[in-house]
Amino acid sequence: MRFFKARPISKLAVSPPKANPERRGVAIPIIVKNEARYIEEWARFHLLAGVSHFIVYDNGSTDETVSILRDTVPAEALTIVPWAQSLRDGRSGAEIHNQVLAFAHALANYGAEFRWMAFVDVDEFIVPKAEASIEAALERVAEAAHVSLPWQMFGRGGHEAPPEGGIVANYTRRMRTTEGARHALNWKCIVDPSRVTGVRVHGMEIDGKGEGVNDAGVRAAHSAREKAGFYSAEFLQLNHYYTRSNRDLQAKRQACLIASVALQQHAQRVMRIVAEIEADEVEDVAAIDFIARAQGK
Repeated sequence: MRFFKARPISKLAVSPPKANPERRGVAIPIIVKNEARYIEEWARFHLLAGVSHFIVYDNGSTDETVSILRDTVPAEALTIVPWAQSLRDGRSGAEIHNQVLAFAHALANYGAEFRWMAFVDVDEFIVPKAEASIEAALERVAEAAHVSLPWQMFGRGGHEAPPEGGIVANYTRRMRTTEGARHALNWKCIVDPSRVTGVRVHGMEIDGKGEGVNDAGVRAAHSAREKAGFYSAEFLQLNHYYTRSNRDLQAKRQACLIASVALQQHAQRVMRIVAEIEADEVEDVAAIDFIARAQGK
């Protein structure tokens, strides 16, 4: 008899919260673990971009991640949720994806209070291209409930070790375009929490359907986002600082190589993505330009 390991549960169905009539602003639910080196810059950038609340799921950090957040983000704009756990389905034994579980929890417990929720990671920065804030850039798609943002992929930028001065200032070279990329294209989303019925990392289900718009308002099913005419970063750009320095990359790779077979395969995939990013790079200072504009420089 052959035994098969159950596949991880990576989609959860949810009942959307009833929107508070006075809801407003953009919230970011995010899961973190030991991000002390990078979390302050990430939080300050998104505060500058008008994010009104951070719902931080702490997955067992042993460094100063949480205390840095408390020192950086105003208390009324920060919720910390302990989230060091590993949950499995009681029948199949399938692992429940911890990030998906956190996102579902955020939607159910906090979603009623916010007009938008943006689901990103600590190495992803949402950059308003012309407007003063993320929320202002979303006004052109105000009737939508799901906005898909394609990754703009930044590589090592020639840095062997983490440079002084932060991510945005030092990593300014990205893959020319991820449109049509074999390995380096994926999406993150900004949603109306009151209409989410299914939760996944790279795309939410809205009113029972897997569809939404891009940042310019063009509609498509999630399964058709790679078709011509949908890819857009005209008004909101999602900078994914995928590798950071070579030292960061190699540390991540080595951790995978000494772990499970699945993580070893992931390490191989990471290196394929890095090769794709760095094969054709261009200079991109959209995030630097936004900071200067927001600070009135």
